[in-house]
Amino acid sequence: MSTEPAPAPGEPALPNDPTTRIDELEIRLSWMEDLLDTLNAVVARQTEQIEVLGRELMRLKDRSTPDTVNQTGTGLVTDERPPHY
Repeated sequence: MSTEPAPAPGEPALPNDPTTRIDELEIRLSWMEDLLDTLNAVVARQTEQIEVLGRELMRLKDRSTPDTVNQTGTGLVTDERPPHY
């Protein structure tokens, strides 16, 4: 019986030759570093988008402040009928 763990599903087994094994591990590490860099860029871009959306939300909230509520408190000034009706 071998004491080596079984490879994860979908991953090829590592060879028994130590040099080849190290080469395979270095290749995997390189792919993982590239994936990590890509995911980091995605997270950074999403963080920027969340900040932009947060600022936009605050701007929209500021537009609907109590200043724009009519005298009766029932709605926005833009919802009032003009005086000539």
